[in-house]
Amino acid sequence: MHRLIDCLDRLARPRIALLGDFLLDRYLYGDSERISPEAPVPVLRVVDRQSRPGGAGSVAATILGLGAQVCCVGVIGQDAAAEELLGMLAVAGAETSSLIRLPGRATVIKQRVIGLTRHRHQQQMLRIDEEPLDALPKELHLTLRGALRSALQDCRCLALADHDKGLMTDAELPNLIADARAAGVPVVADPAPIADYRRYRGATLIAPNRYEAQMATGIALSDEESMRRCACQLIDTTAAEAVLITLDRDGAYLFRGGEGVHVPTRARPVYDVTGAGDAVLATLAVAIGAGLDLFDAASLANVAGGIEVERFGSVPITREEMAAELRRMVGLRSGKVMGRKRLLDELARRRQAGETVVFTNGCFDLLHLGHVRYFQQARQLGTCLVVGVNSDDSVRRLKGPSRPVIGEDERAEMLAALECVDYVTVFEEDTPEALLELLRPDFLCKGGSTPEIVGQAFVEGYGGKVIKLGLVEGLSTTDIINRILSNHDGAAAPPA
Repeated sequence: MHRLIDCLDRLARPRIALLGDFLLDRYLYGDSERISPEAPVPVLRVVDRQSRPGGAGSVAATILGLGAQVCCVGVIGQDAAAEELLGMLAVAGAETSSLIRLPGRATVIKQRVIGLTRHRHQQQMLRIDEEPLDALPKELHLTLRGALRSALQDCRCLALADHDKGLMTDAELPNLIADARAAGVPVVADPAPIADYRRYRGATLIAPNRYEAQMATGIALSDEESMRRCACQLIDTTAAEAVLITLDRDGAYLFRGGEGVHVPTRARPVYDVTGAGDAVLATLAVAIGAGLDLFDAASLANVAGGIEVERFGSVPITREEMAAELRRMVGLRSGKVMGRKRLLDELARRRQAGETVVFTNGCFDLLHLGHVRYFQQARQLGTCLVVGVNSDDSVRRLKGPSRPVIGEDERAEMLAALECVDYVTVFEEDTPEALLELLRPDFLCKGGSTPEIVGQAFVEGYGGKVIKLGLVEGLSTTDIINRILSNHDGAAAPPA
């Protein structure tokens, strides 16, 4: 992971050409608290509406978030949806002059209807697609080819975001790929879920997910040998230099030069897979455009895809978020242990992505199995676990002058090393009430034999939940310290 942090620092600002299907994603949020008397369906009371760039637009947003430049090439309509999409891309910093406006053609819109529980917990209920089904005019492909040739100037990579909306055809796409390769520009393709990959012939790297790779080859991916056969078949079809198959919880498989290698990932909760492929494509294009080795590019893309699945909807990833995630993965103290202001900013970002925050607190003087099991249970309640740790002065006031045995910095760092803990913050007060008022977690939980949970009334007052977790019998810091002291007092003198 230290190597990947160095790779992230070397990304610079390459200019990426992005050819793809540019869509408009709309989200309609509403409270779903009752069933219609007219039919057995939920009733949604609308509370919010949002729009985001979708399809290739989502790829563009993450390319920009990673600090690179992007020139967008594609076809959109001359309608209100196109104006909205162009406005969002322009504000983000994308070059949109190579997006062709086609009169009389509707811009593709995907609208997701999202039900909320207590205004927070999000669940997609329905998706409504508006898109033209007729083929693009033949003469338009000549215009598109000219637009791409212009966009390729000074570009370091061409990214293909194919959503099978009629832009990338079996007859025309190989010519566009050949133009890029003739200009010395590598081509990375995120294929559509189709059975025939011949349209991507000549690309540098093909990056399907597990489902897409199985659809294109008919090979079920179950082990190293099946992945190798699948990758070889894809290379035979496309003449690509390499194949990267993303395997969700199993990481990714990179095949190049006749050799395959597994790209590992860390286990994480999957909140929503929307946009994961876009994040992978964007990161691959930026990394390859910056001159990174394919394995390093694939490793960074794997991290980006992992971040995306923990969010709700397609949300662009930034270089800062990638750096923070890599620091967490490498276990650096600065990656998880933080003060209140930075923690508040982190939680705001994660909540915007639809995540739920769990909070717990304690002294955690001697970390033991009871604590670990308790944290694992707490983490399962939501997607982000924050642990508040009493400062040394606070512990002395609560436990007496002989405590803590372990200092606050060491206690915080040990907690941060646990996979199930996302953030750790040290508080000086005797209770976490001020922290709770600041962070307003979705869940407050405590373990052990605590008779009363401090902050319960406050958390339940704004609609949060308070959970008391199980006790691991015979495991407590006080018991462990007493056993150590007892063994020491009764120990026989060592032999001479």
